[in-house]
Amino acid sequence: VKIFAPNIEQRDVVNHLEGSPTEEKRNVLVESARLARGNIQDLAELKAGEFDAVIFPGGFGVAKNLCSWAVDGKNCTVNEHVNSTLQAFHSAKKPIGLCCISPVLAAKVFPGCEVTVGQDKNVDGRFPDAETASAIAELGCKHICKNVNESHVDKANKIVTTCAFMCKAPLHEIFDGIGTMVQEVLKLA
Repeated sequence: VKIFAPNIEQRDVVNHLEGSPTEEKRNVLVESARLARGNIQDLAELKAGEFDAVIFPGGFGVAKNLCSWAVDGKNCTVNEHVNSTLQAFHSAKKPIGLCCISPVLAAKVFPGCEVTVGQDKNVDGRFPDAETASAIAELGCKHICKNVNESHVDKANKIVTTCAFMCKAPLHEIFDGIGTMVQEVLKLA
C-alpha cells in the first residue's frame, strides 16, 4: 500500500474547531503527509502498472482540491493528475474504490458508470446532500441508492463506491460501508 496526494495548494484552509476558513495557505501533499505520517508521494509519480487497485478517500477536500465540485457542482473540473490516475486504472481494467463525495470523480470522468453517494432523497434527515445523486444522473451516470453500511459495485467499469460521511450515521455504520468497499475492491483486484 502506498499513499499519494497531489502537490497543489489547498483551495481553503479551515479552522475545524470553529468551522470557518482562515487566511492560511497550505499544500495538499504536505497536509496529507501529516495524516499519512510522512509516508506519502506526489500523485504525479503514481504508476498504475505498479498497483492492483486504487482507492480515493472522500471528504470535502475531494470536492475542493481533487476537483471543483464544491464550487461548480456537475460542471466541475477534475485535477489533471486525479483524472489521469483514474483513466490509467480504468484503461488497465484495475478496480477503483471511491467513498463519500469522491464517487463524483468517476461520474465526471466516466460517463455512463454506476456509483452511489447513498440515497437520492434525504431519508430521515440522514442524507442532507441527497441532491448529489441527481447531479450524478445529469452527468449521464446511474446513481444506485445504498445504505451507509453498503457499497455498490459497477462490474463493467470495476468501480466500487460507498457513501461514508454523505450520510449522517454512527461511525461504526460508516466504517462498515467503507469496509465493504475495500473488500469488493480487493475481490476485483
